[in-house]
Amino acid sequence: MAHRFDLICFDWDGTLFDSTASITSALQQAVVDVGGERPTRELARYVIGLGLQDALARVAPDVPPSRYRALSDRYRHHYFQHATQITLFEGIEGVLADLRGRGHRLAVATGKSRRGLDEALATVSLGDMFDATRTADQTAGKPHPLMLYELMDELEVKPEHTLMIGDTSHDLELARNAGCSCVAVSYGAHSVAGLQEWSPLYVAHSVRDLGQWLRTEVHSPLQPS
Repeated sequence: MAHRFDLICFDWDGTLFDSTASITSALQQAVVDVGGERPTRELARYVIGLGLQDALARVAPDVPPSRYRALSDRYRHHYFQHATQITLFEGIEGVLADLRGRGHRLAVATGKSRRGLDEALATVSLGDMFDATRTADQTAGKPHPLMLYELMDELEVKPEHTLMIGDTSHDLELARNAGCSCVAVSYGAHSVAGLQEWSPLYVAHSVRDLGQWLRTEVHSPLQPS
């Protein structure tokens, strides 16, 4: 049976993984460690979802590129101190299991590094849940469409049958650039107003809300023409 969307791509941090606060704090501390001005909480949250180097350049405009390696190291130091304590949002496993049970392909498209995603997947034992994953250090970072192009090519799904779900405008812009539909979640890093600027099909305000929308809209089979 053909579904409205055959492939569901998820962002990781702030969408599946309750890590926004930890990333924000680690970014702020890392910038101070290398002598930069402490970024605001709003700025640190805004860059979540971008590839690490792009995020660091935006969050620390007063830090010279020669210090980016040290900045990256300090960010990882602070983040990984608490990484094993970060968990999936409550109810996410059920949402993913329901989608798989109904025959959808699942993927992750994230600004994390390959190492970071692999460690997170191992922490929550979700490695077998996804058919494919892409990280920012494997391909072009968001919002460049290459990440989604590669996932769709690997899983042989067309853009019109692919849905991207994320908590940042970077995720939604990624979907638009790749010719895919998108859904936003408001419980992550970016504001509802910022998300709505990208005209998502829906803005979910909780995991339960997301699951209900997916069950109603995504699971519905296409009607024959």
